[in-house]
Amino acid sequence: MKLDVIKLDGGAAGDIELDADLFGLEPRADILHRVVRWQRNKAQQGTHKVKTRSEVSYSTKKIYRQKGTGGARHGSRKAPIFRKGGIYKGPTPRSHAHDLPKKFRKLGLRHALSAKAKAGELVVIENADAEGKTAALAKQVKNLGWKRALVIDGAEVNEGFLKASRNIEGLDILPSMGANVYDILKRDTLVLTKAGVEALEARLK
Repeated sequence: MKLDVIKLDGGAAGDIELDADLFGLEPRADILHRVVRWQRNKAQQGTHKVKTRSEVSYSTKKIYRQKGTGGARHGSRKAPIFRKGGIYKGPTPRSHAHDLPKKFRKLGLRHALSAKAKAGELVVIENADAEGKTAALAKQVKNLGWKRALVIDGAEVNEGFLKASRNIEGLDILPSMGANVYDILKRDTLVLTKAGVEALEARLK
């Protein structure tokens, strides 16, 4: 499939042939959902913690005698049924990550790229070069109509472009190895440089 290539100033820069195996698939929501869920679970901290019966600070004295009160038998106030007692089977620090085969993760990235291409939210630019001036880049981005965009460059991101884009709201930059399903789907527009397209095709073949 062919797509027009533009420059940052909006001018035409020819066209590019995109690999149908990466950009021409019929997007499947179930595949995208599984990969995004794997990403978010892996990123979850899992540091939530409650105090158990052995950790709360309370007296361990038997609260009243065993027999003759007409009430239930109780010992420590630390028991989970009492206010300020320990929590039974509460959350403890753990990893929420689960395994997902590498082939499936690659497939998810292909479907994410294809989803953007099918929705008409894929833009290819000649290169991501800037002189490090935020105002100039912000004006170009506004003229191109990018409100929430993700720019994926080649193996390395141009230093001037990265510096100029840091303070522009809604514009994020990643090298090709940082491309992931969640970030691609989260943005309204996916912007690839020519070098980014080549790097992704090499990575996902």
